[in-house]
Amino acid sequence: MSVGEEEWARERAWFGRDGEPEPGPLARQFADLTRTLLDVTPTVAGVLKLVVGAAIALIPDAHLVSVTLRDTDGTFHTPVETDPVAERLDQVQYDHGEGPCVESARPDGPAVGWSRDLGRDPRWPAFGPAAARHGYHSVLATALLPDARAPRLSGALNIYSRTPGAFDTAAIDTALLLATHASLALAHTEAVASAELESAHLRRALDSRDVIGQAKGILMQRRGITADEAFDVLRRASQDLNVKLADLATTLASRHAEVDLPASEG
Repeated sequence: MSVGEEEWARERAWFGRDGEPEPGPLARQFADLTRTLLDVTPTVAGVLKLVVGAAIALIPDAHLVSVTLRDTDGTFHTPVETDPVAERLDQVQYDHGEGPCVESARPDGPAVGWSRDLGRDPRWPAFGPAAARHGYHSVLATALLPDARAPRLSGALNIYSRTPGAFDTAAIDTALLLATHASLALAHTEAVASAELESAHLRRALDSRDVIGQAKGILMQRRGITADEAFDVLRRASQDLNVKLADLATTLASRHAEVDLPASEG
């Protein structure tokens, strides 16, 4: 759906006011988008797909939407787009190092860049005419900053329109809000992913410690040796057999009636 100028004015007037019983439809859409991004979107790709879909739905005359991400080596790529043409227009900017998408995607770039007449815009002599030849005359790009830490990965939300003179101040405001939501959701998603990896690593470590303890107990009971001596038997057998200590301990714990290990030497 599209949001008109009058409706956007009503929505903007609502923000920050007390006593209003209900937010308007645009505010509700952003609230719903926030919940979806943070609660049920576990991957970076999922976040980006939701954001480009929201841009198409919320910004009038948005005909193509894509996301530019900047890699650690300074190169750019387009992981998500609504149409292959958007990726081609992005690539023109990457190849020539010009255009609002690459400018906004740089860590020190502007928060927003746009043009309402690409075919005649002198700032981008390669990209502007190329976009116009494809039938796209307006562009709007807003910065994504999903990571404030070094190397501070960054990107841009890119919106293309076939309509000359598209993207007024209301569209720019909406795009900036979407980019802010996307940046926060990306940071949240990456933090969740890191936490899950750390949790999984911890669980594996605890599981390994438990099974090694079981294997040590079996050897201590079977051979009448100390815990240190039992661990030494496991360690030496792991080295001799070229098997991970935890895997060897798992085998011994699960098949202790069938498996025995050589005694520790010295």
